[in-house]
Amino acid sequence: MPWWSFALLSAGAAAATAVLAKIGIAGVPSHLATAIRTVVVLVLAWLIAWLTGEARHAAAVSRRSLLYLGLSGVATGISWLAYFRALQMAPASWVAPIDKLSLPLTVALAAVVLGETVSWRSAVGVMLMVVGALLTRT
Repeated sequence: MPWWSFALLSAGAAAATAVLAKIGIAGVPSHLATAIRTVVVLVLAWLIAWLTGEARHAAAVSRRSLLYLGLSGVATGISWLAYFRALQMAPASWVAPIDKLSLPLTVALAAVVLGETVSWRSAVGVMLMVVGALLTRT
């Protein structure tokens, strides 16, 4: 499968995440809900790594990769904790668009930290996404 099919799958799963989480979080403390979700993700990720044979490469992962993957995990944890708390406080249709402001932040960070280039078309597209996200709530 090409990269964009995985990206579309990711987008669809993320959309389902907001709705399913909003339903599931009813009457459950947000941090506990995040912990439950995290266990499910942990088991699923290791199961897939094991089934695909990728788990056998775990010992060969460099310290640098472990550091950055660990930091990414911390960022994911903070994101999920904040996301579930926001879902408890507001409708999913308000929370999800604001959460998706991660896209322009990712583009900016990729340009600054990774040296990726941003074309004028991409910049305009990202700006339109920001405006769209903000318009959904104002």
